[in-house]
Amino acid sequence: MSAHKVDGRIVSVNVAGTKGVRKDAVESIKLVVEHGVEGDAHAGPWHRQVSLLANESIEKMRASCPGVDPGAFGENITTEGLVLYELPVGARFYAGESLLEVTQIGKECHSRCAIFHQAGDCVMPREGIFARVIEGGEISPGEGIVLLKNTLIHAAVLTVSDKGSRGEREDTSGDVLEEALRELGASAVERAIVPDEADQIADQLRRWADETPVNLVLTTGGTGMTSRDVTPEAALSVLERQAPGFAEAMRAGSLATTPHAMLSRAVSGIRGRTLIITMPGSPRACREQFAMIAPALPHGVEKLLDLGGDCASSPPAC
Repeated sequence: MSAHKVDGRIVSVNVAGTKGVRKDAVESIKLVVEHGVEGDAHAGPWHRQVSLLANESIEKMRASCPGVDPGAFGENITTEGLVLYELPVGARFYAGESLLEVTQIGKECHSRCAIFHQAGDCVMPREGIFARVIEGGEISPGEGIVLLKNTLIHAAVLTVSDKGSRGEREDTSGDVLEEALRELGASAVERAIVPDEADQIADQLRRWADETPVNLVLTTGGTGMTSRDVTPEAALSVLERQAPGFAEAMRAGSLATTPHAMLSRAVSGIRGRTLIITMPGSPRACREQFAMIAPALPHGVEKLLDLGGDCASSPPAC
């Protein structure tokens, strides 16, 4: 972990031997693989092994609940410098030398806690997160938190093909992109196939961007110049902001091997917090062009989620 830029730090580590009460701050805690915090009542072989809450979230409550401090919301780890609730499920990060994977954002509050009764509100159900322990170890206040940037990507691959949507053609290009995304370290990859119909393409892009945790969509097919190639128009109809560098990089890279790259009408841009990039329909072209943009994707998604700091430490300017 020491070789990576620190994205946040641990402010407090907290334990309680009983459920439903505040946790007490301690000097250190031991994280046990697939179990949680040793000695904590919420530890066990389930998906909410460790709870975390940012000190910035606690600060929001101090006006209505003066004196509230780390552990009061039942979190095992209080952090600083990182917007925890913006992390996608599946994202991984090091807390000290322990590796955690996000399993849930927020929770349903079945019984109102003392803070809610005092302040009429509680931030934990909205901004607390839960994780499971992938690699264990002992952690203490002051240690750093390092995001594994590739795992911030919750991707989707949309294949645009008349024959593919009818089951008349195997979706090899979609398979290539899914494999490439998983090799990159994406936490999840969803799939769908639609015909070369602009309204259906746009509807699926909106659904992923507006209703799901997907933050990166790669389309394959329909970026050429035939009358049925309408993917760029469909994408442009849903994009809210430009991010043309990805499409420009793919065209420029492909021009080194073929002048036909000039025929590509690929586009790229942003809807909400989702990056959408249209790619060619050829499996080989998908593989080659994905390699051209892959180095920028993790940092791009990090910035989209407002998790990234300045770009000065990275070669590209943004």
